[in-house]
Amino acid sequence: MMTQHSLRTFYTLILTQVFSLIGSRISGLAISIWVFNQTGDATPLALVSFFFIVPQVVAAGFSGVLADRWDRRYVMMLSDAGQAVGTVLLFISFASGGFQLWHLYAVTFLQSIFGVFQGPAFQASVTMLVPDEKRDSANAIQQVTGPVAGIIAPAVAGFIYALVGVTGAILIDLGTFVVAVLVVFFVHIPRPEISAEGRKMAGTITKEMFDGFRYLWQRRALFWLMGFSTLVNFLVGGVMALETPYLLARTADEATLGVLLGVLNLGALAGGIVMSIWGGTRPRIHTIMISIFLGSIFLGLTGMAQTPLALGGALFAFMFMLPFANAAAMSMLQAKVAPDVQGRVFAATGQVAMLMMPIAFLLVGPLADQVFEPAVGQAGWSSVAPLVGSGAGAGMGLLLLICGLGTALLTALVYAVPAVRRIEADLPDFEAEVAATPAMPLVNPALIPDAAD
Repeated sequence: MMTQHSLRTFYTLILTQVFSLIGSRISGLAISIWVFNQTGDATPLALVSFFFIVPQVVAAGFSGVLADRWDRRYVMMLSDAGQAVGTVLLFISFASGGFQLWHLYAVTFLQSIFGVFQGPAFQASVTMLVPDEKRDSANAIQQVTGPVAGIIAPAVAGFIYALVGVTGAILIDLGTFVVAVLVVFFVHIPRPEISAEGRKMAGTITKEMFDGFRYLWQRRALFWLMGFSTLVNFLVGGVMALETPYLLARTADEATLGVLLGVLNLGALAGGIVMSIWGGTRPRIHTIMISIFLGSIFLGLTGMAQTPLALGGALFAFMFMLPFANAAAMSMLQAKVAPDVQGRVFAATGQVAMLMMPIAFLLVGPLADQVFEPAVGQAGWSSVAPLVGSGAGAGMGLLLLICGLGTALLTALVYAVPAVRRIEADLPDFEAEVAATPAMPLVNPALIPDAAD
């Protein structure tokens, strides 16, 4: 039974997320600026995104199994503790004066391996802490954690960098991880009762790693919707890895970069607040598809923008739309999937959604550095110059424009399919599926790590 205490636990976890993200964003921004200033290329930062996303694709299945088998608090604590180890290694690299780019790639890979456990465990916990009628608002609130951190971090990162340098920023990040582990240890997250679907999916770890995919495949409309998200993430997620180099190239000013990053996150914060108050449409699929379509249009306009004011407006509008799609999609899945198998299903949806992002991250850096930017001012560029200009960053701007318009076209085509618009009517909520089935306790206690509950 969900109580006010459960809601307080949810808000405690959200505040802890914000605190930890602020530390990570401060150190991440300091390192990103240092790397771009040292190399002058977009490829190294795109490679950081590549090494971050690969474990998300490969290890998500195992993380989903743990989220369903273990106390979800312990899974989140393991995630934060493992990422803290990576932060310590990065601190040693910078403090010793021996930092090399491959150190950053290796630490990013390590932190991503542990970070992948956080998502399924937290998302499945929301189902146990927040009733369905409040989940759209709760998921929208979760969507603002990143933007809040993104607004605060750029505002203080420059001051912290000047005061204590990169190593000091990394130590702050480490401190926030320690606080996150301690807070999660002391909260209580109810464990779900086992459902008929959960009993059917029980088995070895290897089998359960693929159960999320089987679950999606048996609900074909949901599977193809996840396939659509794969293409959206390929087109949008890849070019967003160019965020810092693109804005630096357009503005040639680190202070303006900080302001624009703040505006970008302010847009996502505003969208999350509006979504948390409004709650979205019913069916939720309309909120998902319309917000993706509008967001992709604004992404294309970001590529056309050439002044700080225009960049800020386009970025604000683009990020404003994202919380609507993300919150509505998560609420839809939480309503349709039984709580005791949500870890595996959420992990599978994440894997499907991110399937092509490693390829996008490998392509986008070389495309920007070796194809689009060198093409600026060359023969034939005059045909696109009225759209994206001819100065520094114009090549990356054209790439953003192409990806934005391509995503808008793809979204319109998918939204026109009747089966997509009927997806919520055709798929029953999990309460309807298990209403006639007696509940059983979840998992063998031997599978739970020893700790006080």
